[in-house]
Amino acid sequence: MPRIIQCRGFIFFVILSGMKSDDRLEYINDALYFVVIPGKKRLVYCSGVNFKRFLPITKGRHKAMSNPVIRGLQIVNHEIRSMAIEAGATPKTIILTECKGIAPTDDSWNTESLLIEDPPEGFGEKIITHGVITLLKKIDKAIMLDTKMPELLLPPEELEKFIEELCEKFGS
Repeated sequence: MPRIIQCRGFIFFVILSGMKSDDRLEYINDALYFVVIPGKKRLVYCSGVNFKRFLPITKGRHKAMSNPVIRGLQIVNHEIRSMAIEAGATPKTIILTECKGIAPTDDSWNTESLLIEDPPEGFGEKIITHGVITLLKKIDKAIMLDTKMPELLLPPEELEKFIEELCEKFGS
């Protein structure tokens, strides 16, 4: 069951990493989400970034129309497609109604989704871990904060705090 936490004036909707709700794998906080919904011989992959939450560290550090948070999510989506193909699965781009309503806030979200047919066992967990860790590294590389990003998947609330601290430290 999700928890709602209030901290420093922000309200967080948190589902712990690896926690399953109706067989869904969910990693959700106010800054980003990665969700995998298993089905019969398929996975639905949904992801999103709340680019306004990252504005303190991205503002002024990129060209117009090339926000590193949005671009990072797009690149992660392409990498997950490649991972699926390498694993013998078939990624497909289609409109997925399963991904609607996942974003925990009404802020500005950029989203990606993908249908993966015939995924190998454990592929959903791999997608979430890869997505979160790689997105952070892509953002760091693009805006050149030169800070140590987590190497392992943090619980969503810890990652939320980490992102807040980056925004406080490097905010422009």
